[in-house]
Amino acid sequence: CSQYHKMYRTVKATSGRQIFQPLHTLRAAEKELLPGFHPFEWQPALKAVSSSWDVGILDGLSGWMSSVEDVPADTIARRFRYDVALVSALKDLEEDLMEGLREQGLDDSSVTGFNVTIKESCDGMGDVSEKHGGGPALPEKAVRFSFTIMSVSAQVEPEHDEPASSPVVIFHEMKPNSELSCKPLCLMFVDESDHETLTAILGPVVAERDAMKESRLILSLGGLPRSFRFHFRGTGYDEKMVREMEGLEASGSTYICTLCDSTRAEASHNMVLHTITRSHQENLERYELWRTNPFGESAEELRDRVKGVSAKAFMETQPTLDALHCDIGNATEFYKIFQDEIGEMHARHGNSPPPGPEERRRWRAALDKQLRKKLKLKPVMRMNGNYVRRLMTAEAVEVVCELVPSEERRQALRELVGLYLQMKPVWRSTWPARE
Repeated sequence: CSQYHKMYRTVKATSGRQIFQPLHTLRAAEKELLPGFHPFEWQPALKAVSSSWDVGILDGLSGWMSSVEDVPADTIARRFRYDVALVSALKDLEEDLMEGLREQGLDDSSVTGFNVTIKESCDGMGDVSEKHGGGPALPEKAVRFSFTIMSVSAQVEPEHDEPASSPVVIFHEMKPNSELSCKPLCLMFVDESDHETLTAILGPVVAERDAMKESRLILSLGGLPRSFRFHFRGTGYDEKMVREMEGLEASGSTYICTLCDSTRAEASHNMVLHTITRSHQENLERYELWRTNPFGESAEELRDRVKGVSAKAFMETQPTLDALHCDIGNATEFYKIFQDEIGEMHARHGNSPPPGPEERRRWRAALDKQLRKKLKLKPVMRMNGNYVRRLMTAEAVEVVCELVPSEERRQALRELVGLYLQMKPVWRSTWPARE
């Protein structure tokens, strides 16, 4: 703010024109955009949630007695109340919604209610340490929980004897993966692997979310009171967070999948036939079995019965594979293919011995050295997103091809990566609905 104010004064003094708004007008405008500005009510009233609507930023641990002794409780998390934030997001879309009604040819007084689909996301934000120290002693990791309004559909009041019509979509988020449509709800200084603190802070959020499923929101839009029902879809979690939220063992577990019960051994034999057997409800039931052990089994038998569910499922998620991990998984395979091509694996015959670890290490060193020299790409311990973005480019393939002896194989490699680059927009699309 002080930087901005300095700019404002300088520009005004030197040019005599007021290009920037003074700080206090920005502050006033900001109040209207932040949650807690628009009145609303719930019918029936939300269970265990106050009915006041003018609630701004809350302490993330409000509702908990200060039980977390080792952390200064006044600084560990900040959040909005979930319903207040949803109202603010809907009011932001007010013009789009009214426009959507007009486009669908609906008379806005005949529309009784709206259904709103919410995508929830939660992810660790990595290292947020202070570079010059001196602040309070906090974990140097942060986690952000946020939501996106994916679509809003209108329920039209039928005429006297007509059957009820199906809902009409009046708003569709065109760029659901953009940071512009993603509304932060809660920011916390927590390491995402610290299950206890994470669940303590998100506990009230889950309670509010569950209360909202049973109730409908009454909010004035376009000058008339309207009612909204919310449907929550927890699809914005990566695999690590899904395991955390659903009480599964961590990623090193023998029970390898967040969707089904297969173990590593089973998955390596059978890549195809799996059914989705893990659901929030099922995970809760399995946790109860784990907790009570009704059949008096040994730890090993019990673990096999509950398929690695050893903590209470905390928040309902719909596990998906996010674009980043899709990129990383694919690039890891390509990194292996590049090494095999450098070592001419294809030329080995069935009876020749497989390459030893020494030999493989040589191929890998050659690849890393080449990438470092030509692309300034440093080898990393584990694949990360930035490495992947540079490795999977036409430019990088040309650099790898310099190490591949046969021209025929070079051409094949270029074609393969070319195909991959054509496929990438499928899971990386900016405008999924349009593309």
